[in-house]
Amino acid sequence: MIFNSFEFIFLFLPLVWVLYYLLGRFHIPFAKAWLLIASLFFYAYWNPAYLPLILVSMVINYAVGMFLGRNKGGLWRKGILSLGIIFNVGLLGYFKYYDFFVENVNFIFATDFVFKDLLLPLAISFYTFQQIAYLVDSYRMETKEYSFLNYGLFVSFFPQLIAGPIVHHGQVMSQFSEKKSYTIQYENLSKGLLIFAIGLFKKVAIADTFAGWANTGYNTVETLTLVDSWITTLSYTLQLYFDFSGYSDMAIGLALLFNIRLPINFNSPYKALDIQDFWRRWHMTLSHFLTTYLYIPLGGNRKGSSRTYINIFIIFLVSGVWHGAGWTFVFWGVMHGLASVVCRWWKRAGYRMNKVAAWIITFMFVHLAWVFFRAITFGEAITVLKAMFGFNGVHLPIAFREHLPSLSSVWFGRLPFTDSLTTLGVSLTLGLLLVWFAKNSLEIMEQKKRNVTMAIFIALLLFYSVTQLQNVSEFLYFNF
Repeated sequence: MIFNSFEFIFLFLPLVWVLYYLLGRFHIPFAKAWLLIASLFFYAYWNPAYLPLILVSMVINYAVGMFLGRNKGGLWRKGILSLGIIFNVGLLGYFKYYDFFVENVNFIFATDFVFKDLLLPLAISFYTFQQIAYLVDSYRMETKEYSFLNYGLFVSFFPQLIAGPIVHHGQVMSQFSEKKSYTIQYENLSKGLLIFAIGLFKKVAIADTFAGWANTGYNTVETLTLVDSWITTLSYTLQLYFDFSGYSDMAIGLALLFNIRLPINFNSPYKALDIQDFWRRWHMTLSHFLTTYLYIPLGGNRKGSSRTYINIFIIFLVSGVWHGAGWTFVFWGVMHGLASVVCRWWKRAGYRMNKVAAWIITFMFVHLAWVFFRAITFGEAITVLKAMFGFNGVHLPIAFREHLPSLSSVWFGRLPFTDSLTTLGVSLTLGLLLVWFAKNSLEIMEQKKRNVTMAIFIALLLFYSVTQLQNVSEFLYFNF
């Protein structure tokens, strides 16, 4: 079940919402239990076979966390924490990286270990990191004695379960115990509907449109030349932006319908003026996790410049690996790690850059790095980049031939896209203008003004989005 589907919007969500508040009026633990059961059903709807996996993970982590949080274990506390982390990393490693590991072992040592062709359990990358943070904080005596219902909702709450944000236990678990969370708050209801409508529109009307062009281009990489390669890569850059920001909006909006405030995960990242600024805006909760539970324990910036640069590089390498089991993701992480090191060195050296130039350089770097993020293989990424810089030839759209009669016919060719060049150009331009200059959805949500015009705006967004629900497509971060 996905947010942009008929069964979710017209069946699952209304049923869960109504019963949540009805049960909350009589007995809050029943409302909690109902929300937990609904969230687990939401997860199992994809593949019931993986429901036991998340349940076992929740029970073991809860038990270990409670044990550590009560200051038990004595001299064995650190060993127990280590076993808990190994358990989580082991699950993630087995399901997400086993075949990748075997593939590389077979290549290096000429062995023939058999692939398991494991399907990646949904959300395992997200709930694994959430629970590791819980164990570490329990070891530090920074957690409270939570109930299993609260803990289960912290892990499985359906708005954020599949693709984040990566929620910290301290941000949400206490909210599940507040009485006001179980009575309708009209301010939250208004904000939730608004940002959910915006997020849904981003996904079905914008991201999925750019997805068609991006997929067409990446399915024909060998024939790409200058113009169509830029259309392809810009389409993916915008698809990923609106897909991920759309999900983030919908997650926050859905949670608000239940009076739960999730952390912000997306804040206009293509407006960033340097790569560090980009990561303060893109997947903000992942950046927070890696900073808090990896960068700082490694020493952060407390052990000299060289060690600081190494620590920065490590967290981005881990970010690349976390995103996917493939060398393209690893290299994408390496690119961002090196860029972040250079950015930090540049600032510490006292250099400054014109804001417009800084913004253009940052966006172009992010855009080019997305090629490795999207490409299936390293060779495919190189082919796309060569096309972008003219090494695969320059084929102007054939419609330009009558306007440039002096050019030889070899300069013209048909683009792989079915839409006209005008449609492509206008869409890409509007998309870029939106991400560069428009208010983001969170800024719109926090506006105090609520009037008839805003209500009509929400209704129109929802109406159009619902008409597109027959074209069901998953969110990109479901694959990570």
